[in-house]
Amino acid sequence: MPRAESNPTPSVLKWARESAGLPVELAAKKAAVMAERLAAWESGEQRPTFAQLRRLSEVYKRPLATFYLKEPPRGFRPMHDFRRTADREVLTNSPELTLEIRKAHDRREWALELLDGIEEKPPVIKTAITLDQAPEAAAESVRAFLGVSLEQQSAWRADYEALKQWRQLIEAAGILSFQAQDVDVGEARGFSISDRPLPVAVANIKDAPRGRIFTFVHEVAHILLRDGGICDLHESEGNETSRIEAFCNRVAGATLFPRAALLASDIVRQHKRGDTVWSDDELAEISRQFGGSREAALVRLLTLGLTTNAFYRQMREEFLRHYTERRQKQGFALPHVVALASAGPAFASLVIESFNREQITASDVSDYLGIRLRHLPEVQRDYTKFSA
Repeated sequence: MPRAESNPTPSVLKWARESAGLPVELAAKKAAVMAERLAAWESGEQRPTFAQLRRLSEVYKRPLATFYLKEPPRGFRPMHDFRRTADREVLTNSPELTLEIRKAHDRREWALELLDGIEEKPPVIKTAITLDQAPEAAAESVRAFLGVSLEQQSAWRADYEALKQWRQLIEAAGILSFQAQDVDVGEARGFSISDRPLPVAVANIKDAPRGRIFTFVHEVAHILLRDGGICDLHESEGNETSRIEAFCNRVAGATLFPRAALLASDIVRQHKRGDTVWSDDELAEISRQFGGSREAALVRLLTLGLTTNAFYRQMREEFLRHYTERRQKQGFALPHVVALASAGPAFASLVIESFNREQITASDVSDYLGIRLRHLPEVQRDYTKFSA
């Protein structure tokens, strides 16, 4: 019996693989075929069966219909990579990070289409900051942009409650907030898309909740600079990229820990004057009161001259061990909960509301939120918990 061959466009097959960040050998392994055969499909010398094409669709995360386009679609522009430093000039994104970047671009475009479908316009962002500003002044602009008060911050004592509230402020200001699911924290803490309207801030869901808060605010700083890209919040010397990262780190620190409020807090006032060593309990209390992680709190104290580089380097080793232990202990979460946490309250609400108005289909909801159709009832039931 002859094989039922499909007839995809060879150049589109190659584009789909490359846009997924997969070399031929790895893509072939995931698709359970020989690398030579995959290369033959991409050159047009051979054609895959329908079953093999469906498998490629799953591996590349592309609809089957994509492979029958006459030519490859125009992809989004390469993202500025703030991870590049003097000792790491060449970096290759993992397939997981590549997919998350693509997903963020897609979701932004879908959100704009959905808003147009219900005849609503996205918020207009007028606030801007510049590298010429002092980080403290830029942070004041960020806080005004987000409309956050010290009273609000001090009331958000629980980690996930604080994360939820900061995300809501960011989204209310006109920025979509997503969370990357499968990217190692060591590769990227977050990234941003600064395009207007509806810029995007993304944090790594594998990071601690208060670490994600810092990342989200860091990405807001990038967006207000109109200079988005991939970040790991690492600072080094010697190039413009590092200067921008350092600036956004300082703006995020000053946004979360305003100088006057931090110095006036009980925990700082009661600390022994001139003592540059801070206990874990002290850092944890500052973290709970203002919203950032313990490491972010210590960096802020360092910026204000209240500790030393030597003590920060010592504590950073402990923070890294803590992050590793936390990742190893992460448990299982229900698929629809992960989908909603990843999509964020604004995008998830827009998708479900559009579905309820019969503007899109259940299949669209599945694609937009990255869930299986069988989880749609749970998503409809629980999405307001993420936006309430």
